[in-house]
Formats: sequence, structure tokens, C-alpha cells
Amino acid sequence: MHLNRQLKEKIQESMSSVLPITAIVFLLSITIAPLDPGTLVLFLFGAILLVGGMGLFTLGVDLSMTPMGEGMGVELSRSRGVLIPLLAYFLLGMLTTVAEPDLQVLAEQVPSIPNLILILTVAVGVGLFLVVAALRIRKGVPLRRLLLVFYLIVFGVAALAPADFIPVSFDSGGVTTGPITVPFIMALGVGIASVRSDRNSASDSFGLVALCSIGPILSVLLLGILYRPEANLPAADILPQVSTTQQAALYFWEALPDYFTEVALALLPIAGLFLLFQLIAHRFHGRALLRIASGVVYTYLGLVLFLCGVNVGFLPAGQWIGGTVATSGQSWLLVPIGMLIGFFIVKAEPAVAVLTKQVEEVSNGAISHRAMGYALSIGVCASVGLAMVRVLTGIHIFWLLIPGYVLSLGLTFLVPPIFTGIAFDSGGVASGPMTATFLLPFAQGACSALGGNMMTDAFGIVAMVAMTPLITIQVMGLSSQVRHHLARRRLRYHMERVQDVVVYFD
Repeated sequence: MHLNRQLKEKIQESMSSVLPITAIVFLLSITIAPLDPGTLVLFLFGAILLVGGMGLFTLGVDLSMTPMGEGMGVELSRSRGVLIPLLAYFLLGMLTTVAEPDLQVLAEQVPSIPNLILILTVAVGVGLFLVVAALRIRKGVPLRRLLLVFYLIVFGVAALAPADFIPVSFDSGGVTTGPITVPFIMALGVGIASVRSDRNSASDSFGLVALCSIGPILSVLLLGILYRPEANLPAADILPQVSTTQQAALYFWEALPDYFTEVALALLPIAGLFLLFQLIAHRFHGRALLRIASGVVYTYLGLVLFLCGVNVGFLPAGQWIGGTVATSGQSWLLVPIGMLIGFFIVKAEPAVAVLTKQVEEVSNGAISHRAMGYALSIGVCASVGLAMVRVLTGIHIFWLLIPGYVLSLGLTFLVPPIFTGIAFDSGGVASGPMTATFLLPFAQGACSALGGNMMTDAFGIVAMVAMTPLITIQVMGLSSQVRHHLARRRLRYHMERVQDVVVYFD
């Protein structure tokens, strides 16, 4: 009964997240971007799968991924040796990345480098930087210092990389921190930090996702320099032709087996490592193990439904709407429409719900999930608007990324460390499967219709979505700090007035 009530609550939450973007697409389809009936039916079927998938996934994460990650983080941090924990962190980062669904989608879009080489390069980058992130937490090194150093290196290497490959490299940093990787890595950070038990441990528990997003950017940039890939354009997706609801249902039914296999391959490395960990450490017993096992099943089924829904239902709709608006004679509408979609679509990212809940718990309610949600929505709204400006004008991505990262890194000197960790984690979390399978096709459809360069103009939208939350979350932290400072000043002023009155009467 308790699990049924939890599942019902999760599905209600996911429905409130998915309904706004569904309503926006439906309104667009009957106004300025008419969809053919088959594509609209696929989209609506996909929305139903998203609601059920997100509900099952978020419940599964609560039951399995969070206790697994925290437990492994605690036990590895207590280990007396150094080599075994570092090797474990590297394997965790690499194995959870290899089968990340978003990474598979991106690899398919880069024709100049074999899929396996690109995926392994990204996985090694995540593995190495997870080791760096874990060492940072254990040693208490300020996150700001590492972010400054590594982003200077990233932009230095990017200056040497082929121009057509730069947007893809920055996109890789966003897609690798997807629904499989994020919940586990964030819980791992909480587990590692909890062993320290000092006053900075809560703020230091954030930042793993932030650093793990840098590794792929750097490794893919280096790969681009070594490979010197040609400016090949990705092949355009062929939109499915569906004329009846029965054909639409059959289309999803035929796609499901691929996602059952894909998600199984993604979860098996984590499950295998956890099983090995449990055999050695014996941390969980009885009902706790049963809860974790049932949580893995919920996570598996939820991700299958979610990924099938977004890939089969949302991808063709995004591509068609982008191309239709671009050729409508009012291509400037791409900017406000993109901003509106961006504001609501981030709420449907499965890992965002995990992040906002963990932030609220770790901060003891000081940072509410509602405030986090609004800050993320504003950030993604701005980023998609800027990405559409790039599609329309063809300006180089550096003109947006460099000022954005300079501002976000500058804010790290003004806000409490916990907001820096949360902000840079939020960037990776916001750019999940909804971005890869709706916003990226939306940009590609628009870019193709306008005759732009797909590699330089359409790619980079994931990077933009990953960048703007760094600013909005830290601005939220800065405004909170200013409000507290003003409140303390008012309190001090009133206390002084009271003292003056007391002195006067004495």
C-alpha cells in the first residue's frame, strides 16, 4: 500500500511536469506549425509513456540508486587504501557512461568518428574526472579552484580544435550526465562527503556532476584535434509515416524491445558493481536489499517507457516543428517559441526531479525544490532562445560560451560554495534526454530548413542548456545572500534603536 501511494504521487508529479510541454506542442500544431495527424498521434502516445516512465523512474531512484550510491560512497571513503577506491571510482564513471542513452544518440549524429571510439573517449573522460571529483571531496579542495583551472584548460584546447567539432565537444559534456549517471553519482557524492562530518561536507557533496561534465568536453576536444574530422553533416531523420492510431501503437510496440535491451545494458554495470560491493562489504540486509532490488526494477521499467516515449514520439515532432516554423516566413518566431518550450521542457527531465529533491534535503529546506525549478526553467528558457539566435545568425558558439562561463565562474567568488556546487551540477542535469531528443531535433529541423551548417549552428544547443543554469542558480544564491545581509542590517538597526531607548530611560 505504501509503495502504491508513493507511485501514485510520483505519477501525479510527472503528469504536472509533462502536461505543459504537451499543451504547447498541441497548440503549435493547430496554429503556426501544423503537424500531420500521424506525427501528432505519435507525440501524444509518447507523452503518455513519459508520464508513466517518469513516475516509475523517480520512485525507483528513491528506492535503489540513492541508497546504492550513498552506501558505496561511504564504504569506499572509509577504505584505508587509496588505489582500490580510485580504481572503483574510475570504473563507476566509465561503466555508467558507456551505455548512457543520451550518449548513444549523440554518437549517431557525429559521422566523422566511429561511434565506439567516441563513446569510449567520453567514458574515459568521465571516469578520470570522477576520480578527481572524489579526491576533491575527500581532501576538501574548493570546487571553485578546480572549475577555474579546468575551464581555462578546456577553452585553451578548444582554440586548437576544428571549428565544426567544438559544439559537439561541449554537447558531449551535457549528454553524458543523463538519467542513469546523475542519480548514482550524486548519491555517491553525498556518501563520500558524509564520512568527513565537518561544516563544509554538505556543500562539498555537490560538484561531482559538474566535474564529470568537464571530462567529456576535454577528451572529445583532444579526440577532434587528433582525428581532424571532416565537416560531414549528420543524416536527416526520416519522419515516420503513420495514418492510424493502431499503426502508431504498433510503431511503439516494435520499438520497445530495443529500449528494453538498451536500458538493460545501461543498468547492468551499476547492478554488477553493486553486487560485487555487497558481497565484499555486506552493507545492506533483508528488507533493505529487497527495496533496492524492487527499486532497480522500477528504474528499469521507467527508463524503458521514458526513452521509448521521447525517441519515438517527441523526436519527430521536434524536428517537424522546427522546420515548419523556420519556413513559415516568420523565422524569428523560433526564438520566443524556443524560449517557451525551454522553460517548460526542463521540468520533464527525470534527473531534474532527483536533483531538486536532494538539494532540498541536503540544505534542510533552505533551498526549496520550487525555487530550484524556477531557476532552472529560467536558465533553460534563456539558453534555448540564444541557441535559436545561433541557428538564425550562424554566430560562433564561442561568442556565447566564453562570456557565459566567465560570468558563471566570476559568480563563484560572490556566492556560498553550496550554490556553486548546485549550479554547476544543475548544468549537467538540465541537459538530459528531453534536450537530446526534442530540442536538438527542433534546432536541426530549423537549421536544415534555413540552409545552415548543421554541425556549427544546430549542435551546441545542449551546451547552451548546460551553461545558463550555472548563472541563474548562482544569481539565486547571490540574491538570497543579499536578502539575508539586508535582514541582518535591519535587525541590527532595530536592536540599536532599542538600546538607545533603554539608555535614554536609564
